[in-house]
Amino acid sequence: MSRTPASALYWRILGINGLIFAAGTVVLAVAPVTVSSFVLLRELPVLVVGLAVMMAANAVLLRASLAPLEGLTALMARLDSLRSGDRLATGRNGDLFHLVDQFNAMLDRLEADRSISTAVVLDVQEAERRRIAQELHDEIGQSLTVVLLELKSVVNRAPDEVAAELRGVQETVRSSLDEVRRVARRLRPGVLDDLGLTSALTALAADFSEAGGPRVTRRVQTGLAGLGADAELVIYRIAQEGLTNV
Repeated sequence: MSRTPASALYWRILGINGLIFAAGTVVLAVAPVTVSSFVLLRELPVLVVGLAVMMAANAVLLRASLAPLEGLTALMARLDSLRSGDRLATGRNGDLFHLVDQFNAMLDRLEADRSISTAVVLDVQEAERRRIAQELHDEIGQSLTVVLLELKSVVNRAPDEVAAELRGVQETVRSSLDEVRRVARRLRPGVLDDLGLTSALTALAADFSEAGGPRVTRRVQTGLAGLGADAELVIYRIAQEGLTNV
């Protein structure tokens, strides 16, 4: 039967106390000190000193043995699920190092699972963004384009007083079409897939300025081509969120 950390701790504490009591018994057996059947007043200091020594030795040994538990409790109290890398230093301090190792391994597994879950959620979000952007471009965008073409045909045949009003409707539809295209680009920037991160950030800044926002000064680091699709998308979303907050 394998020994668990709990049983190991039990036997360790039992052994420490047994060792202390055995040492005390040996000292009393060989020391030139006797205790009457009825303890005399002058013998009380001897008993008190002996008891104090045994308790002090027991406290020191138990504190040394249980020290990892204090560190483990402190780590549990300060542990932040959003900050990774916080671990308890491992060592060969008795049998409790198994508990520390297992706790650190549990944190490693939790962080790995969280990273996988986050990646899955991001993939699902991007897939949904891509689908909505595609529908905006292919369905609503094309429908508005057809409306513009039909309005142009009607304006060419309408009387002057009606044509002026129809031109106003044309501008409204054209503005709506431009806004649909901007929304589609924000949801899924096609330029990021086609031309890379640098071009996508440049287009993002230009769209932001054209939409009435503050003028954006672009200083994009060179050598971003080898980051990979996931890293490029994350950087783009961070820049996009920053401009949105502005």
